[in-house]
Amino acid sequence: MSALLVEGVERIAVLRANALGDLLLALPAIGALRRAYPAAKITLLGREWHAKFLRGRPGPVDEVVPLPPISGVSSPADGTAAPEELYEDLRERRFDLAVQMHGGGRNSNPFIRRLGARLTAGLRTPDAEPLDRWVPYVHYQHETLRYLEVAGLLGAATSEIEPTVEVVREDWAELNRTLGKVPRGLVAIHPGARDRRRRWPPERFAEVADRLGRPVVVTGVEEERELVEKVVAQMQAPARAVIGELSLGGLTALYAACDLLVSNDTGPRHLAAATGTPTVGVYWCGNMINWGPLSRGHHRPLISWTSRCPVCGAGATKDGMRECGHRDVSWVADVGVDDVLEQAWDLLR
Repeated sequence: MSALLVEGVERIAVLRANALGDLLLALPAIGALRRAYPAAKITLLGREWHAKFLRGRPGPVDEVVPLPPISGVSSPADGTAAPEELYEDLRERRFDLAVQMHGGGRNSNPFIRRLGARLTAGLRTPDAEPLDRWVPYVHYQHETLRYLEVAGLLGAATSEIEPTVEVVREDWAELNRTLGKVPRGLVAIHPGARDRRRRWPPERFAEVADRLGRPVVVTGVEEERELVEKVVAQMQAPARAVIGELSLGGLTALYAACDLLVSNDTGPRHLAAATGTPTVGVYWCGNMINWGPLSRGHHRPLISWTSRCPVCGAGATKDGMRECGHRDVSWVADVGVDDVLEQAWDLLR
């Protein structure tokens, strides 16, 4: 038994109130906490979408408390304070452990410290408040390994480093209602990414989709409609665009039904991988360190080594791509179609 294990733990709060990929890459660490403290109830302090997605889904999280907008915690750092009644409600839950798996801690550590837990643990930049147990937050570290280090502060360890998500009956039912019978051999293409600089050119996704010679579905959120439709329009073969038609659960089932996903570095790639579907991902080199797949049996990253803005030449920084104002230009366009296809065909074989 690890000397770092805490005695008498019945309730654990984990703060992770951000996007899809953020949640998925923290799941191995939350799972490690579950195995280290099997009798404890794990509460995710997240957002409303976490509650909807995780409700009734097997996994390490027992319940979700959706947080209101809180500056730097569950919303951008805009000065929005947490309401006092939220702190009162969370303190009444009498958490034994409050775990910060959210970032450097400038905003999140003061929040965690106010929950009244017996012991706090997490990450810390030099300018953040300390917790009872903490490890330094350094930008370039893989997110999954970062949060496994946090779990290790509490005596939790694991050999499972790739996240997994179970597809439940409701997911399959929604997929069948919405799209009908999914063709065999289906390949998914996801050309979007929140940061446009991470987007591989749409015409290349179209070429890959055509040359694979498989039934194709192209996925995206409503804000990516123009991009998804552009990929479909540039294909020679027919493809089905799926734009905001499915909930996150339905999308989970869709990816699980596919033989392969070809994607940018984005949450849907992590989601497909978590269902067991092989993936080919296009990554900028810096983001590959933090967000790339950790195994290669079913997941193949193609890495762009672009180090400067293609428009103005501004270089990357120690914290990633420089904010130079050219957010619509791709930093990953040097990745070739043939390179993506080579990995895709290898996985499909």
